[in-house]
Amino acid sequence: MIHHVLGLFTHPDQEWRQIRGEEESISHLYLTHTLILAAIPAVSAFIGTSQFGWTQAGRLPVLLTVESALTMSVMSYIAMLVGIAIMGAFVHWMARTYDATPSLARCIAFATYTATPLFIGGLVALYPHVWIGMLVGAAAVTYTVFLLYVGLPTFMNIPADEGFLFSSSVLAVGLVVLVAIMAATVIIWGLGMGPMYIG
Repeated sequence: MIHHVLGLFTHPDQEWRQIRGEEESISHLYLTHTLILAAIPAVSAFIGTSQFGWTQAGRLPVLLTVESALTMSVMSYIAMLVGIAIMGAFVHWMARTYDATPSLARCIAFATYTATPLFIGGLVALYPHVWIGMLVGAAAVTYTVFLLYVGLPTFMNIPADEGFLFSSSVLAVGLVVLVAIMAATVIIWGLGMGPMYIG
């Protein structure tokens, strides 16, 4: 499944048609694609925050302790996997409205492939820098939304106008999931599991 990553960036229309023709189990999908790609931002953030840190106005770098960076990375990794599963389940549920009948595994595959730019963009966390992170993050989100709107009609084999409405619903739910994850993070940090800094 990793071979689809390049295609999603070079010729997304054709790649979505190829992906539509495949049928994978959820376990195989997670083992060969989701678990690997979701690890990119988590591992990058661990290395970046514990080894390089980030600087503010020419001061010494701010670093997390290894234990804290590991905890934060594992929690973000789990949140990404859960988020993908939730989005796939929503796409599966919503597909009935548009007379599409994809399996749950195919819907999770769609959610995973759509989120690929966000996973790849996570490489920027290797060297934490606010402005670079914001620029790469904005580009990754923009391309993810593009993949969603281009890919959903093709993947679900529905008309473009219905695909636009379907994609807009998925985007709205994605934003709700993101806000829920952020709220859960604040609550967890409030319970004493927040970041621990060196020095």
